[in-house]
Amino acid sequence: MTAKAFVLIETAVGRNKEIVAALSRLEGVKSVDIVTGPYDIVAVIEGGNLNDVGDLVTGKIQPLAGITRTVTCLATGQ
Repeated sequence: MTAKAFVLIETAVGRNKEIVAALSRLEGVKSVDIVTGPYDIVAVIEGGNLNDVGDLVTGKIQPLAGITRTVTCLATGQ
């Protein structure tokens, strides 16, 4: 069963486009959108299981330069 999550991302000022480009290149990232409100970017990610999703967030997304905070919201399939 595939695991899916929405990752809410806060960025440093002026880094949105650079981070969107970097996220778009990562395997497992299905979509990336710049949004308004308390977060700057929302990414939809998928992995083979919850551990894969967690590894993608902590190992590949959070270390990107310019990301100051992430919140991961796991989605349940219907």
